[in-house]
Amino acid sequence: MNIALILSYDGTAYHGWQIQKNGMSIQQAVTDAIQKLLGCKVSLSGVGRTDAGVHARQYVANFHADCTIPLDRLPLALNAQLAGDISISAAVQVPEHFDARFQCARKEYAYYVYASRLPDPFLAGRAYRHHYPLNVEWMQQAAGHFVGKHDFAAVRSMGTPVKSTVRTIFQCMVETCPAPGFTARHTDETSPLVRIRVCGDGFLYNMVRAIAGTLIYAGSGKISPEDISDILKSGQRSQAGPTLPACGLYLNRLWYPDTPELAPYRLET
Repeated sequence: MNIALILSYDGTAYHGWQIQKNGMSIQQAVTDAIQKLLGCKVSLSGVGRTDAGVHARQYVANFHADCTIPLDRLPLALNAQLAGDISISAAVQVPEHFDARFQCARKEYAYYVYASRLPDPFLAGRAYRHHYPLNVEWMQQAAGHFVGKHDFAAVRSMGTPVKSTVRTIFQCMVETCPAPGFTARHTDETSPLVRIRVCGDGFLYNMVRAIAGTLIYAGSGKISPEDISDILKSGQRSQAGPTLPACGLYLNRLWYPDTPELAPYRLET
């Protein structure tokens, strides 16, 4: 049986999704829980890597096993084996050929920023604090220049070698939103929590965090929105903004158009 798990997690305490030699990962924690519960070894395949400290509101992983536990009860049984910062919300039988990584058509990441001279303890580890005011309108204008098929070499960090740095961004949006614990003394009405959403067919290493850093530059007046096109054409990492910390990044939404079994679980189809 091929089983897909829908899960979410706070990545603060973990060394990313992928199993690591030097610390606990999300993949290791979930694999350990499955093996302890089912009494057999499994290979857990995830939709993609997330780095240390990165979170996921929606994540899909799958494994093959003979499971005698009813799938509607499997999430509760697994959650009993996991820490509270990882939650399995559903377990679904999917076709034998299904792989969480390769069947995913597109992903959306969200990056959260708040502008404040003072830290907000309710956002610590979950959003990036920028010490100076941000012009959200300038950020919105800049975001539009990332949309389309481009060479994104200027907004990636060196990591695993890739054949091409060309990717397609379907949507790049900047918007304001409320947050629990966001108090008036930490900010003002012109500087609420800012959410950057980037949806694409794939992402380079640290690409979203570098896009977010470049949009921060635009919102701070260090570059103009129109500079984004020239930055991308340059292919030079030094021309773009900084790679922001992992704490503000979330894997937000996933699209599985060829897997109707996942449709009832709010995965985009």
